[in-house]
Amino acid sequence: MHSTIRADLDALPAYVAGQNVPGSIKLASNEVSLPPPAPILAAIADAALNGNRYPDITVTALTERIAARHGVPTTQVAVGCGSVVLCQQLAQITCGVAEDEVLYAWRSFEAYPIITKVGLGRSVEVPLDAEYRHDLKAMAAAITPRTRLVFVCNPNNPTSTAMRREELISFLDEVPPNVLVALDEAYREFVTDLDVPDGLTLLEGRPNLVVLRTFSKAYRLAGLRVGYAVGDPAVVAALRKVYPAFSVNSLAQAAASAALDCLPELLATCAEVTVERTRVRHALLAAGYRVPESQSNFVWLPLGDRATEFAEHCAAHKVIVRPFAGDGVRVTVASADENDFFLVAARSFAGATG
Repeated sequence: MHSTIRADLDALPAYVAGQNVPGSIKLASNEVSLPPPAPILAAIADAALNGNRYPDITVTALTERIAARHGVPTTQVAVGCGSVVLCQQLAQITCGVAEDEVLYAWRSFEAYPIITKVGLGRSVEVPLDAEYRHDLKAMAAAITPRTRLVFVCNPNNPTSTAMRREELISFLDEVPPNVLVALDEAYREFVTDLDVPDGLTLLEGRPNLVVLRTFSKAYRLAGLRVGYAVGDPAVVAALRKVYPAFSVNSLAQAAASAALDCLPELLATCAEVTVERTRVRHALLAAGYRVPESQSNFVWLPLGDRATEFAEHCAAHKVIVRPFAGDGVRVTVASADENDFFLVAARSFAGATG
């Protein structure tokens, strides 16, 4: 590495995105297969007319819309270039030296270790339990005086599992007040289990809790990169201090605002996905796979050492899924036709039992 570059970046893992393969069905990135509704596309087109002007650096209008939707003041909302950038900003505002620790379950969102390293923190990874869920008791026990930030991905990416209300509340009550907890709810709109809490309902009395949401999944805006955090005003103010200037572009701001006007249509699509999710899971169970109950728009196949082999088999059948070598495979739940195409590939995999 060049002598002017941070030496520790040599060990920084690269984020692996789902592949786009022409002629194949992409079920690798948890995207909704439908395009944005027409009113959103119209808002994008209108915003493009002012593409020669800088976007609103404070994201004022969208912040006000989000705050109004959730019944909180604007001082509790920070909007960013996707929730992953907000995750990185959280690491930046909590970690300052190499001894500062960022705690998270593993396997969980692939960006967490990268974010931690960039933010000068040290990763502390706590293994998932036997059901591919966060082991919250072990995570609480792993908190030390050096812990600055804890990520809880609920539902968890990539295993699709979710924490229930009482266990999550018990965990939050155990976390010291000087440790920030980021409840990452990127897939909240696909949750059907009524015992999986809306993180926003847990904020009261917990200034060390911040909830992350995204417009990438349910809102069909993955390509435009908009996410937001809701939390204590002091946390939000700190996030705004490390906010990359103009990072939420004008088209993204307009699209996200229009999406809030399209909620009935967007949430109806989420409901359709959850019905397909149940069908796909049951079909995979019948084929001999082990598949945890999903509360996301994807399912998890814990294939261990056969994960890469399974992904290669699917690719040969023109279906692109997301393998995590040595652990398992994540498969997006898409349209019925696309799901059927995947199920044909999955049933033809030799020795299906996971």
